Amino acid sequence: MRTFLLSFLLFGLSISLSAQDTKLAAQYYSSGEYEKAAAVYKKLFDKQPNSHYYFEQYIQSMLAMEDYSGAEAIIKKELKKRPNHMQLYVTYGNLMERQYLPEEADEKYRKAIEEMPNDISVINNLGNSFTRLTKYDLAIETYEKAEKVTGNSKIFINNLADLYKRKGNAPKMIEYYIKAAALYPNQLARYKTIFQRYLNADEDLDELKEQLYANIQNDNENATYPELLEWVFIEQEDYAGALRQARALDRRNEEDGTRVINLGNIARGANDYDTAIKAFEYIIDKKGSTSPHYITAKSNLLKTKRKKITRNYDYQPADLDTLELAYEAFIAEMGINSRTESMIKEYADFLAVYKNDLPKAISVLDELVALSSINKYVKANSKISLADYYLMQGDIWESTLLYSQVEKDFKEEHLGEISRFKNAMLAYYAGEFAWAQEQFDILESATSRLISNDAIDMSVFIMDNMGLDTTDVPLKMFAESQLLTVQNRFDEAFSKLDSITTIFPKHSLEDDILYQKADLHTKIRNYDKAKELYTTVYTDFAEEIRADNALFKLAELYENQLGDLDQAKELYEKLFVDFSNSTFAIEARKRFRILRGDDI
Repeated sequence: MRTFLLSFLLFGLSISLSAQDTKLAAQYYSSGEYEKAAAVYKKLFDKQPNSHYYFEQYIQSMLAMEDYSGAEAIIKKELKKRPNHMQLYVTYGNLMERQYLPEEADEKYRKAIEEMPNDISVINNLGNSFTRLTKYDLAIETYEKAEKVTGNSKIFINNLADLYKRKGNAPKMIEYYIKAAALYPNQLARYKTIFQRYLNADEDLDELKEQLYANIQNDNENATYPELLEWVFIEQEDYAGALRQARALDRRNEEDGTRVINLGNIARGANDYDTAIKAFEYIIDKKGSTSPHYITAKSNLLKTKRKKITRNYDYQPADLDTLELAYEAFIAEMGINSRTESMIKEYADFLAVYKNDLPKAISVLDELVALSSINKYVKANSKISLADYYLMQGDIWESTLLYSQVEKDFKEEHLGEISRFKNAMLAYYAGEFAWAQEQFDILESATSRLISNDAIDMSVFIMDNMGLDTTDVPLKMFAESQLLTVQNRFDEAFSKLDSITTIFPKHSLEDDILYQKADLHTKIRNYDKAKELYTTVYTDFAEEIRADNALFKLAELYENQLGDLDQAKELYEKLFVDFSNSTFAIEARKRFRILRGDDI
């Protein structure tokens, strides 16, 4: 036992000393002390004569000293001991090249390849030796011959693919990686990652697509090819093409639809609503109500149709009526329960925001909130929306009651902060400015940047407009106009704003009034007037607190409603450059980069 322990300790000490010597030799070599490096590497190689690494480093140190005759003698000696170590001929050839003897070097390289035995480890060492010297063509020749020598065309596919990648030969790289993926389908994710990293140009992806089509014609039973083809279509943002492959694979492999529904979600995220709709309809029609994805497909189909209809604000009443019937059909089939709770909430929001049917929206949410099985976060969000809709109807007491319930139940969470902010806004609408400002000041440290920014804006706004006047009447009138806006009583809101201008001309609220009018014109889709007013605010009142808000809203208007992306990009850039301290600066920079085409 003692002998064993002693041997074990000595072995560990030997490894430790070797590691130290290796580090020392590397330091000598990197600092140009090649003679010292050679001495240490020789010592290491003498201790471990089977280490090709120490041998190579020993030779490289001698080459650095230009001791060519000494290096040649050592290589010849090693070749006598190990004639089957073909990589030694590569080292020999490199020695010849260093002496500007290209013909002799080529002779050694050719000898290594021609006399290569049927031994995979020898072949790999030889190929790696050529690769280390960046002699990729010789390494490729090595592996191609190895396929004939071994009679196995599969072993070195990854090596050949990697070498063609190093050479920048995309078609050949693609050819071999496709072969590798077909052989090792369990590593398909790895090959997709390689393609994503190294196929940057559109023509490279087109080449991949053409080769995949050719492979499918030759072997239509291998599922790897259509799987990769689906991925190529996604990379090229051709989601319709990707869906064709996804459906074919789903049918062929008798899958459960996961692939198709995932593709539908990708297409929806990329705003290809038509393809997304087809994907979700495939799940509904082909998989049926027993599918684990049935409810998700139904829900996502409705969400996608709603997004398609409402995203450009050019929908017609008939479009909304059709969508409402689809929601009602969904509820009739699925019911109001824990599985459908999110869709029921969305339906209520649709009724309130787009159909302007507040009584029906409130009725739907009342039924949802009454469920005992509902998720607590869905219930809280439903209560907040319910409070919003009561506020729109003018029932402020019911609104504050619901906001307070959520604030109490989620005191330290985001939903609690939202509810506190909305309650503070209710106080603001009611003209209770001191209490409202106190709440806004507390919310300045909110975990949500959006709520924190809004709270800061409101606190500063109240402070500015209360501190300058002996009366709070103008501010109360302005707050009332904002409440009227929330309640969609737009004509009354415009009238209230005009009254402030008439009774209190040149008041400090002048820029706020213009900004509020611009918001109102946006809501009623009078975009040209909104554009004019936002522009006036940020140009004529550049030093006021609404300037950056107006600039951001104007940029959004150009991006989403007016469809002028170049102008939107210019305005976003102006915001983060001219208003670098604005709370909108970070978001403006992000949107600018997206519009510029950056990969965010």
